[in-house]
Amino acid sequence: MADDTSAHDTSADETRADGTHGELYGRLASTGPYGVRPGHALITMVEPHPGHEHAYNRWYEDDHYIAGAMAMPWIYAGRRWVATRDLQLLRYPRESAVARPVTAGCYLSTYWITEGRYDDHMRWTVGINKRLNRDGRVHQDRTHVFTAFQDHEATVYRDGADGPRDFHALDHPYAGLVLEVIDTAEAGQRAGLLRRLVDDQLPKRLAGSPAAMATVFRPTPLPGDRMSYVKQVEGVDTRLTVLWFLERDPRDCWAGHFDSLGAETAAAGLGARVELVAPFIPTVPGTDRYVDQLR
Repeated sequence: MADDTSAHDTSADETRADGTHGELYGRLASTGPYGVRPGHALITMVEPHPGHEHAYNRWYEDDHYIAGAMAMPWIYAGRRWVATRDLQLLRYPRESAVARPVTAGCYLSTYWITEGRYDDHMRWTVGINKRLNRDGRVHQDRTHVFTAFQDHEATVYRDGADGPRDFHALDHPYAGLVLEVIDTAEAGQRAGLLRRLVDDQLPKRLAGSPAAMATVFRPTPLPGDRMSYVKQVEGVDTRLTVLWFLERDPRDCWAGHFDSLGAETAAAGLGARVELVAPFIPTVPGTDRYVDQLR
């Protein structure tokens, strides 16, 4: 009887019909970091053009969320969020450096990328998105309001060691998310802002709040060969992004918890300004729920 294992190994070395070597995938998986921590993230807030909301949602749900994200190496968790019109109207500041107008960007997608795998993932994502674009699988009637790959800086928990960890955050059924973007006046001020947030402001704000955790990221520049419809990242040296994961609908707990984040940051005296505080709720995968509530 033939040795099945040997036969399998031999065939893996053969050139496949698409011209690749199957054994390459085994070699890639056997080296490099493969932990569970979200060392990096893709955070992308997008505005479908008026009249194209349904088509955009179906394209993203049925194709791009998978082919343009989750099927890629080293993205291991993802979640889509939506801001209905009433949620958009809670945003501030009115004059935002991130969203113009501040209500722009009704869909938000968040993805975790394995720590240490950013460069590997970027090579793949640029390649696959060029292919998707070439094959006519990119919905063009949309605007990227805030799209950035980001490096994880810190996570602060409300309940200490109890509850989901940050690597669970995109799988746990949180009821809402608040996106907060903070800019410092100068690059040298960001490290001090990060320390103040992690040591003081975030723990105080989380205590007794509906938010279970806050994750802090800093943006990284997009590669030069990125797709032309995605603008280069702003604030690479001055910006921090905070994601607040909520156990309640943000509309039910906005007042007293998230409506004063900007004032608190300004009062800290670190030369920082909150450029966006925006609440979202999770989409319902595979459905068009909330599409009729965006305008």
